[in-house]
Amino acid sequence: MMDPRKIVLVGMPGSGKSTLGKELATRLNVPFYDLDDLIEEKEGKKIASLFPEKGEGYFRKLETAVISEMLGRDEAFVLATGGGAPCYNDNMKLINSTGVSVFLDVPLNHILERLTQSQVELRPLFSGMDTSEIILKLKNMYVERCAFYEKAKIKLRGEDISPELLISSWMPFLKIKP
Repeated sequence: MMDPRKIVLVGMPGSGKSTLGKELATRLNVPFYDLDDLIEEKEGKKIASLFPEKGEGYFRKLETAVISEMLGRDEAFVLATGGGAPCYNDNMKLINSTGVSVFLDVPLNHILERLTQSQVELRPLFSGMDTSEIILKLKNMYVERCAFYEKAKIKLRGEDISPELLISSWMPFLKIKP
């Protein structure tokens, strides 16, 4: 059953899911969770080392397990997913059946600006790439992932998505339907 108190942010790496999620959770006075942090805590190692050690398949199964566990909780929260999480193992279907999904659709040029070199090194999918390779990878990822992101219940587009905009888009989900 869908619980409107569970807000799940989806979108490209660098779209601001964690930053906006923290602000939103503070304003709503609910906990904020970052899926990658939850996975690292569960595994006892960084995602950057999980990918090469156990492979992407293992990581994607772990994402699904943690998403399912979080959505099964009886609490309100804001959850920021990893960029690929909605695209595997019917995760987007699970998210939509249990909470309110929000697609943060930020222009790719703004995402690239946000992905500083230190951040790129923390993201296994961009490891060892130069700027032109990252741009190409981002464009390809967007094309591949957009069909999943577009299934979100709320779609916010632009470079400056505010917590206020997100809250106003989310409010209708709180109304009890007959």
